[in-house]
Amino acid sequence: MLYQVLPALGLIILVLLASLRVLNEYERGVIFRLGRVIKAKGPGLIILIPVIDRMVKVSLRILALDVPNQDVITRDNVSIKVNAVVYFRVLEPIKSILEVEDYLFATSQLAQTTLRSVCGGVELDEILSHRDMVNNQIQEILDQHTDAWGIKVSTVELKYIDLPQEMQRAMAKQAEAERERRAKVINAEGEYQAANKLADAAQIISQYPEALQLRYLQTMREMAAESKASTVLPLPLDFFSFNWKSRPGHGGD
Repeated sequence: MLYQVLPALGLIILVLLASLRVLNEYERGVIFRLGRVIKAKGPGLIILIPVIDRMVKVSLRILALDVPNQDVITRDNVSIKVNAVVYFRVLEPIKSILEVEDYLFATSQLAQTTLRSVCGGVELDEILSHRDMVNNQIQEILDQHTDAWGIKVSTVELKYIDLPQEMQRAMAKQAEAERERRAKVINAEGEYQAANKLADAAQIISQYPEALQLRYLQTMREMAAESKASTVLPLPLDFFSFNWKSRPGHGGD
């Protein structure tokens, strides 16, 4: 009697083991019963009807999709290579299985075409200096198209922009010229400020002649300190002022 029950018991155990599935916290299972979708189950223990039910696992974690190098011609006719990374996740498991055959492959292809389209519609300077704007534009387009697949694109980041050697040299010359321009402007601004200070100093000295005498003595001291072999012969300032005033047009008789 026991030998007759054991095969049936073993068959029941095998059927139970085949009908049990365990899903992790980040997983959902889309259940197909005779080819028709019932619902998405999980996480935890899932019981399936053997032969009748079929389950497709879908991960709800954020996925990082690497977009390979794309040859792009920008709006100002510069040929570059651009790659990016796309971060997205599945929000609706049923849509991700029913609406598209392979959502990973479809998202990858859509990201490549969108990257070429967006970068081809802007100039090179915008890609280099306004990368956030380009990232947001690509993210909005991807999110709009993948919404029907139950996918949410959260972030798009341009990783690397490969410029031709000729363009790199031209940009280096431009940067060098810009720095030279800034240096000249700073130098001219310094000369202008120095001239203003000298004019103020001259006005003060004209009101207080004693200040010129002190400045004269200080200059002599600096000259004597720089070279001990030199000989400094001081002359009275009255001599210079007398010669200056005695010239025609400067108040002389």
